Formats: sequence, structure tokens, C-alpha cells
Amino acid sequence: MVMGMEMCGAAGNNGEVMEMMSVVMCGGSDWGGVGDGAQWWWRLRRGQRWIMVDGGDAGWRFGDGRWLWRLEEMMGVMMDLLIASDYKMEKFVKGGGSEISNGVARGFNIATMAAANAPITMKEALTLPSIGINPQFITFTHVTMESDKYICVRETAPQNSVVIIDMSMPMQPLRRPITADSALMNPNSRILALKAQLPGTTQDHLQIFNIEMKAKMKSHQMPEQIAFWKWITPKMLGLVTQTAVYHWSIEGDSEPVKMFDRTANLANNQIINYRCDPTEKWLVVVGIAPGSPERPQLVKGNMQLFSVDQQRSQALEAHAAAFGTFKVPGNENPSILISFATKTTNAGQITSKLHVIELGAQPGRPSFTKKQADLFFPPDFADDFPVAMQISHKYSLIYVITKLGLLFVYDLETATAVYRNRISPDPIFLTAEASSVGGFYAINRRGQVLLATVNDATIVPFVSGQLNNLELAVNLAKRGNLPGAENLVVQRFQELFAQTKYKEAAELAAESPQGILRTPDTVAKFQSVPVQAGQTPPLLQYFGTLLTRGKLNAFESLELSRLVVNQNKKNLLENWLAEDKLECSEELGDLVKTVDNDLALKIYIKARATPKVVAAFAERREFDKILIYSKQVGYTPDYLFLLQTILRSDPQGAVNFALMMSQMEGGCPVDYNTITDLFLQRNLIREATAFLLDVLKPNLPEHAFLQTKVLEINLVTFPNVADAILANGMFSHYDRPRIAQLCEKAGLYVRALQHYSELPDIKRVIVNTHAIEPQSLVEFFGTLSQEWALECMKDLLLVNLRGNLQIIVQVAKEYSEQLGVDACIKLFEQFKSYEGLYFFLGSYLSSSEDPAIHFKYIEAAAKTGQIKEVERVTRESNFYDPEKTKNFLMEAKLPDARPLINVMFKRSIQEMLL
Repeated sequence: MVMGMEMCGAAGNNGEVMEMMSVVMCGGSDWGGVGDGAQWWWRLRRGQRWIMVDGGDAGWRFGDGRWLWRLEEMMGVMMDLLIASDYKMEKFVKGGGSEISNGVARGFNIATMAAANAPITMKEALTLPSIGINPQFITFTHVTMESDKYICVRETAPQNSVVIIDMSMPMQPLRRPITADSALMNPNSRILALKAQLPGTTQDHLQIFNIEMKAKMKSHQMPEQIAFWKWITPKMLGLVTQTAVYHWSIEGDSEPVKMFDRTANLANNQIINYRCDPTEKWLVVVGIAPGSPERPQLVKGNMQLFSVDQQRSQALEAHAAAFGTFKVPGNENPSILISFATKTTNAGQITSKLHVIELGAQPGRPSFTKKQADLFFPPDFADDFPVAMQISHKYSLIYVITKLGLLFVYDLETATAVYRNRISPDPIFLTAEASSVGGFYAINRRGQVLLATVNDATIVPFVSGQLNNLELAVNLAKRGNLPGAENLVVQRFQELFAQTKYKEAAELAAESPQGILRTPDTVAKFQSVPVQAGQTPPLLQYFGTLLTRGKLNAFESLELSRLVVNQNKKNLLENWLAEDKLECSEELGDLVKTVDNDLALKIYIKARATPKVVAAFAERREFDKILIYSKQVGYTPDYLFLLQTILRSDPQGAVNFALMMSQMEGGCPVDYNTITDLFLQRNLIREATAFLLDVLKPNLPEHAFLQTKVLEINLVTFPNVADAILANGMFSHYDRPRIAQLCEKAGLYVRALQHYSELPDIKRVIVNTHAIEPQSLVEFFGTLSQEWALECMKDLLLVNLRGNLQIIVQVAKEYSEQLGVDACIKLFEQFKSYEGLYFFLGSYLSSSEDPAIHFKYIEAAAKTGQIKEVERVTRESNFYDPEKTKNFLMEAKLPDARPLINVMFKRSIQEMLL
């Protein structure tokens, strides 16, 4: 029996012997032990059931040399035995040479149930072999995991490749033929960093690729080989060489920047981690080295902590380290903490510690008190050591993971041990924070990707019940907003209130997990306290405490606002609403409306009190905001009525409102034609036009009627607007014959010509040259066929030869190839328009060698009195017929004989040549 302890019960035989044969502390404690025979057995009692655990060499020793385990250690070892593959059931059934089958069955069932109730939940998220990863590549040098988003595996057989595993769809890995010595996926983005040693050198070539854009972002050749590298932020790579540490930003074209030199304690170490704190002011390198000669199996751990601001390093012994933040009460700014785990040996004694220390204490502000705690390793894990540490920012927990698969969980604030368990029978070589769930991923040599998460439903009851640490249970519940501490919190609140510690009670209520004390009863309790003269009412103390910690709920907001409104301190309400400190409700809006309509509207909007919001907008004549708001909240007002209401007083506002309706998802709730008619009924032509021009921009066939309508109303009332619309070319589905007629009536003859498709219509309109800009008319001729163009040219000459001649000449010049030179000459000759011939042929003469053309030009020039031009052409041209030209000039009897002399001279030369 265990000496120094009182027996509280014993009896039974066979299977019941083990159940009843125990030494238990009086008072119903949940821990105890029994031993008999060659092997010691320990068992844990929970209620009326027992779990049997082999105590081994660890625990607390009592007077006769036997060991008694702490409850949390017993639970941890129990789970170790169940999970570890090298343990057998005989461990549970043999004791002093007797088989104890009943006790075993009961123990195993309870252990399984204990796993389900454990504060940390483990699950297998993925196995790398299941997606085609060869086990030979599941190592620290081949696998990287920079965050909970991606795993990257480097393969060297059957060919060099990099496998990228997106954890949101892990069964669809992306394999790319890439040769590299290391590959890192960015923590947030599909950006891949690659490292490869240059052949024949000790230099590394670095490259960064954007996978989605299929583009190289940066590259750099390091002058020395990189021993370890890691993404320390989504924008920054940390590079650890044999001598120094560098940072390389992915932005811009900067090269790696040296941060600090490595300290001597890291010489000949394998670097296993490099991290920076959230402010990027503190950096830490962690390495491991072979163990001491007296204990070579226990690997040494070393770390270098560097302060960027102080440019100083500190060398420490540590196997794993991580940065975290914690808000110390009374300090609004979070403290930067570093936690590190050590396991050292001295004179044959092994010491395992966890340390939590504040970095860069803030002068004049409350600081974090450094903490340390033991790391308890079972006897079979004497040479095991920490390989990774993750800090859950969600729960402020420290996770220490060892090589052989042990998990230690500690509270960040107090360094209190929360849980220990073996989470993997295979060695773990890599972990990554699972920030979204407040846990971590771990990868073991078998290729299991394990996800550890906090069991929200059990961790607080576990800490309060199993560990009997009520204060930590409450703090965990408050910090993580977790269930399980409700009774403890309520009890403590009542104690504080009874002691008139109203400030402390208010703080507890404000931080109560899941808001269990944030109730009308609590408000009423503070309201009921008599107010002493000159003192702040406890109710205001309570509300003040709530405001400093966050947002008030609906009831609290209403009660606080009632106090403020009664004191005529509206500005406080405005400030709190701006800071999002109040939860808005319709009741709060009704209260505030008695003093400020604008502020009430803001409250109604936040409270989604839709009818009140619409009514308030209507009062303010802000009808456009009704539409926007209604869309946001899924409310369907009477849009037609709203439009009619706006039209009576604000036509332009009605246009804006109609346009907003046209952009609503699912289409405009009121037909476009109906909206247009509402404007036209009030003779609001411009407003109707503005609306239609906007909604008809897509130029859809189904809008042909409305396209015609907007052109019609403007051709009748504002032709210049219609002309601008047509010039813009935004419509193509309207009734063209109808618009052509209206254009003709409105005197927009060019637009009419562009729309008519029959020759008689065109000939009727085209003669209105007095109202048509000549260049536009010339351009129009370019759209006609040769036959129609010549017909129209003839009509223009018939109607007004002198007035239209210049236009016809310009058309003939512009489109001579399409119309035909001969046809144009014939047209001018038909009307005996030598002036037209002169101007037309003058532009064509230099490119023609036709004697007839040259003669006709000479003839036209002579008959229009252009004697100098006749003289020039007869002198310079070699293509006219001299005989025919001579005869013409002799008959013409020009006042200047030089043209005739030129012709005669050329004729004589020709005769001499013949």
C-alpha cells in the first residue's frame, strides 16, 4: 500500500479485484494508484469508472517509493499507449501475473471516450502517398508548408518535378516539371519561390514565379549557399546562409538585404526554422546540432534572437521558438512575446523547459511578466526533443511538437500546462500554423498531414474539471469566447457584486464568454444599486467598461442611449455610432428620432428597419436613396408611385431615379415606355430624352420602338438634338423611313438623304443645297452607286447650274474613278459647262496622257478666259493633238498669240522629226 495515505475502500475478487483494489485519497479525489507484483499499475477514476495506466518511472513519489501521476499526465500517457503503434494490449492486461480482462475492457472504452472529450482534436487531413507522393520524398528537405494554404513537394524521380497541393482541394495536386533544390509556396498567394545551386559553385540561384500569371517576378544569384529559407511574411523571404541572414522582398527590383550575422552558437547547426514577429522588429533563427558526448541521442537546440531596432543578437539554447502577442491588462498596445522550448542535459540530468518572455517592453506601461514551465517527457521519450512550436493567436495557446510526435499545449499568458498527448506514432518533421481554426498542421514521415484544433466544446470543462484550474478555464473561455465556464463566471460575478466590487463585476460581465452576463438582468442589477453622492453610478461604470472593450448589444445600447438622451448629450451618441459601439435597433432609432432625425435615419439603416428607412427618405425627399436602400435589403416599394411623386417636384431627380431603376438586378421594375410617357405627359422632353439615351445605349433590337420614339420627339421639338443623336451613331434599329421623313420636314436634309433608300426621295431632298453643308453633300455622293450619283448630279445642274456647279465639280473630282472620267466630261458638256470642265479636268490633267483630255482642257480654259493656263498647257503638254489644237486656236482668235505659237512650234518640231 502507499504509505502515508488512508484507505478509503477495498474488496472484490477476480475481475472485480482490479476494479476495487485501490488506494484512493479521501475526499473523492480523481487520482490514485495501486500496485502489486512485478509491474506497477496505475488507474484513473472518473465517476464510477476506471482507466488503467502503466506509470513507469515518472510521476510523484510517495513514502514507500511508489509513484503517483498527476491527472493530466495520466491522461496523456493513456492516450500515448492507445495511439503508439509499438504498444500492445498486454500492457493493459498483465499485472502481478494475473489476467484482468474486465478491468481492461472498461479501461479501453473509457480511454476511447476520453479521446473524444480531449481538449485538442486531431484528424488526418491528407496522406501524401494517397495523391501520388513517393515516401522517399516525404522528408524535411523535400516537403515545405509555409501556411495552411499550400504544401509543396520536390520530387527527383522518375523526373524532377514540384508538386503543389492546395489544401482547399488537396486531391487535385498540381505537378510541374521543375528542377530545384528547394521550393516554397507563398503563404497567401499562388507564388512559388525556387532555389537551385549553380553547378560547380557554392552559389544559389533564386527565382520567384507567379503561377497564375505564368510569369517570373524576380531572380537573384546569391554569392553563398543558402542553408535555410522561409517566407517570413507574404511579401518577404528570409534567407539563412552559413554566415548571415538576409531578407528579400518580392516587390520592386531590390536585391536581398543583409539583416545580421549568425552567432557562434549556430555554427555547424542544421537550421530548422527562421521567423519574425508581427512588427518585423524581432527575428529568430533556430538550429539543431549533435548531442553531447555523455548523451549523444539527445539533440542540442540553439537559437539566435535579433533585435532590428537595437541591432543586437542574443544566443540561447532552444529547440523551437515562436512569436506571439498578448494584451496585458492596462496596456492598450499588445506586448510582443517570444516563447521557446529547451531540453538540455547537465551532469546526467535532463531539464525540459518552456519560456515565455516579452520583447521590447513599453516604458511607462504595464509589462508582461516572464513565465517558464516544465515540459514533461515520459520515460520512453527521454531523448525526444521539440522540433516545432506554433502559437494560436485565436486562443493564446502554445503548441510544442516533438520529433517523436508528442504534443504539449500551454497557456500563453501563464505558461500553464493544458494538455499533452502523442499525436503521431511516426516522427514529425514539419508543422504550419492553421490560423483560421487556431490550430496547426503537422506532417510525419509516413506522409500523414494531421490537423490539430481546439475542441471548443470540451477545452474549458477539461481545464476546469480535469486540471481543476478554474481561473485558467475562465480566461480561456473569455479569450476564445468558448462555452463551459458559464456557472463559474456567474458565480464569480455574484461574489463580486455582493462585495460591492462593481468595477471588477463590470469587467467580468464585459468579458464573459459568449456574453452570458450581457443580459437585461445584469443591467437591472447595476441600475438597482443606490448611487452615492459624488460617485459615478455603477450602471455608467458598467456601460463605460463595455464601451472600452467593444460593442454594446441591442438592449445595452438602448438603455445607455436613454440615459444620454435624457441628459441631452447627443454628441456622445454620434461618437459611439461613428465608432460602431452601439447595436442599432428600430427601438433605438425611435428614441433618437425625438432629438435628431438624421441620426435616427442612420440607426434605422443599420438596424434594417426598412419601413422606417423608406419613410425617413421620403420625408427628406431623397427618393434615389430609397431605391439604393431597397435593393440592398431586398425591399420592393411601389416604384411607379415613387416616380410619379418625384416628377411633381424634381424632374431631374426623376430622371436619376428612373436611371437607377434601369440598373437594378433583374431589370427595370417599370417598363421603359411607361417611364417615357410619364415624362412626355408633363412635356418633359429633355428629361425623357436623357432617360432614353442612357437606357438605350446597348442598342438592342428589342428597343427599336424606343429608338424611333426618342428620335421622333426630338425631330419635332428639338431637331438639333436629334441631329446630334444621329451623328453619334448610337442607334441602328429604329424605323429609318419614318425618321427620314421627319428629318426632311425638320430641314435636316443630310440626315434625310442618309436615311432614304429610294432614288426619287433622294432626288427630291438633294436639291436643297442651300441648306446642306457642301462637304456633307460631297460625302453623301460617296455612298451612291454610279448611276444614282450621276442622276443626282444632273438634277443639281438642272435646278441651279451656277449655284451647284462647284459642288458637282468637287463630287466629280472626289469620285472620278467610281463615276468615270468620260461620264463626268459628258455631264459637263451636256450642260455646256466649260467652267465645270475646266475645274474638273484641271485636277486630272497631270495624271492623264489622253490627247482628248488635254484638248478638252485647253478648249475649256480658252472658253472660260484662262489664257495663261492655255499658254502653259500648250507649252508644257506633249499629249494634245497639235493639228486639232491649232485649228481650234485659230478659230478661237485668242487675244494672246503665244498659245498658237506654242502649238505651231511643237507641230514644226514633230514634222522635222518625221
